[in-house]
Amino acid sequence: MKKIILLVLVIGIGLLSCKSKKRYSDQLRTKNVKTERRNSSSETSKKGGSADMPAEPSKFVRFTIDSPSDYIDTFAETAQLEMMGYGIPASITLAQGLLESGNGKGELAMKTNNHFGIKCHKGWEGDYDFHDDDEKGECFRKYNHPMYSFRDHSIFLTTRSRYAFLFNLRHTDYKGWARGLRKAGYATDPKYPQKLIYLIEKYGLDKYDRQIKKTDYKDRPVVTNDLSNVHTVQKGDTLYSLSKRYYMSVDELMKLNNLPNTDLSIGQSIKVKK
Repeated sequence: MKKIILLVLVIGIGLLSCKSKKRYSDQLRTKNVKTERRNSSSETSKKGGSADMPAEPSKFVRFTIDSPSDYIDTFAETAQLEMMGYGIPASITLAQGLLESGNGKGELAMKTNNHFGIKCHKGWEGDYDFHDDDEKGECFRKYNHPMYSFRDHSIFLTTRSRYAFLFNLRHTDYKGWARGLRKAGYATDPKYPQKLIYLIEKYGLDKYDRQIKKTDYKDRPVVTNDLSNVHTVQKGDTLYSLSKRYYMSVDELMKLNNLPNTDLSIGQSIKVKK
């Protein structure tokens, strides 16, 4: 009888010990997951070039788009966010994306995530690839995620003086924007405006412009930084983000402004190239 009681006690102590170990193991695993999430969030914050953009993935993300409707569903919100930040109609951004990327399935889009056919141009320091376009083996910008192609499209239009007149149009005037892009030299195709207008009307893309109009968004001209050689530092600006925006290297910016380090202050005036 004593042996049976002793055996029951030993088994009970063993079970309690196992439960305790499991509970400690679960707590430790939960703590590690939370720590990893905090570290990941901190790293993303450190790597991000601007306050409103997450860090670009370190590896190339390939998107599989099934149809024009799938493309619109995938990138409509991105186009609207760019509209609110830069004043370019979401309908125009989506139509250009559809046309330039072949509905997201074109060869250039698939291998570079470049949805707007933006070439390297002088001063581009990002990744790139070669593709046959007007000439054989031309240099095109490459992004690890299409979202950065959309942002670069916004920056491209707002930092070149030849597009400045477009921002005097109402953001619901997609026809004016389509014709203006051709006039400013975005594309050489004489039917470029008609193609954009056709896509906008076929898929009702102008509804995304009207949705933004229902918010507190106001029609206003965007001052293109290409018209000035001074940038006023805003919250979230870093030398790296400014180097991307103005197509200059960080070293060029530091030398031009006699900066002893990379620290910036809100309201600080930074000289940039026109």
